[in-house]
Amino acid sequence: MKTVQLRDAKAGFSAIVEAAENGQPTIVTKHGRPAVMVVPYIDGQRLYPSDRPSFAQVLMGMPYALEIERDTSMVREIEL
Repeated sequence: MKTVQLRDAKAGFSAIVEAAENGQPTIVTKHGRPAVMVVPYIDGQRLYPSDRPSFAQVLMGMPYALEIERDTSMVREIEL
């Protein structure tokens, strides 16, 4: 895996993209610390699938209703 500094990545971004297309990830550092990783598109899709349902869609797709009981007692007294 190749590591480049941010200023070098700016100058040679097309080479970094080409390396990713060929299956070679590249780490870009900022002030000597890893900041981002440019990976092939297929690897990024595996990590962050676009067809993943939202939390609301998962809840709406449940085959049964959630039985939720709420405690209506006062936790503390309110002074107005």
